[in-house]
Amino acid sequence: MAFCSMFSCVKSSDRKKQGKKETTWRIFSLKELQLATNNFNYDNKLGEGAFGSVYWGQLWDGSQIAVKRLKSWSDKAEVEFSVEVEVLARVRHKNLLTLRGYCAEGQERLIVYDYMANLSLLSHLHGQHSAECQLDWNRRMKIAVGAAEGIAYLHHHATSHIIHRDIKASNVLLDGDFQAQVADFGFAKFIPDGATHVTTRVKGTFGYLAPEYAMLGKASESCDVYSFGVLLLEIASGKKPLEKLNSRLDGKYVEEELKRLVFVGLVCAHNRPEKRPTMLEVVELLKGDREKIATLENDEMFKTILATDSGAEDSPDFVSEEKEQKDEIENA
Repeated sequence: MAFCSMFSCVKSSDRKKQGKKETTWRIFSLKELQLATNNFNYDNKLGEGAFGSVYWGQLWDGSQIAVKRLKSWSDKAEVEFSVEVEVLARVRHKNLLTLRGYCAEGQERLIVYDYMANLSLLSHLHGQHSAECQLDWNRRMKIAVGAAEGIAYLHHHATSHIIHRDIKASNVLLDGDFQAQVADFGFAKFIPDGATHVTTRVKGTFGYLAPEYAMLGKASESCDVYSFGVLLLEIASGKKPLEKLNSRLDGKYVEEELKRLVFVGLVCAHNRPEKRPTMLEVVELLKGDREKIATLENDEMFKTILATDSGAEDSPDFVSEEKEQKDEIENA
């Protein structure tokens, strides 16, 4: 595939208009990336996934980079590589990971990004940095709002609109100031104008998938909203989506903001897509739009939760999704 020609329609001047970042990408040589990463030395490895490995590197000018190296060449890997480079070449936003460039030599496929000094949200919630307790409440809220703004840009301002299809903690990277940068666009889909969804093979991560997508393959912006709702509950509680351990916040939070985060997370993760907000509405809710928050708190699903306090849940026959949502709020 001729990768140079594939992106010829995205001019540098156009890219600068599409977001707040104004850097441009370029084509790297394999030799240049081998030198930057000490020949992809194991000591430079930042992480590994099904796609391959990510390495820290340093260019000749001293700038730090992260290099994603596909594990092996295949038609499937080629498609995911092409999609990710095309998406990142089209978008520019302070909360979307910046594309520095790519390399396609022989069967080598590498994507070059800015290096994120604080790695991923996953590493701080559950991984190598979790014991350091660097995610205080203010940082958690900042990350939630930043990630929401990045996804809202994809859904509402990118040309064409884009659905991510794999929103999760490991795909929210954190720079030196703990600013969120949504990453990993290998599963992304462009949404044609006027289309409500696209039917496709299911991609993504168990625990974050919207039910209509997991069962029917119907991918839409609302599926990303659902995944983001799960992510908000993960940020609020410190739990993995399928984990039943107690909360790890230890009482160190702003009560009003925690309540807001949980409520927004629950409404985003509503089983019915038409009941979920758009990402633009999510941004406004997370930022504390009082009118929208009041409307949210009066939503039927939360009234039902409050109604259970009157004793309905004492009935041995009372088993409902609303009770589970009430328990989630109390646990958080």
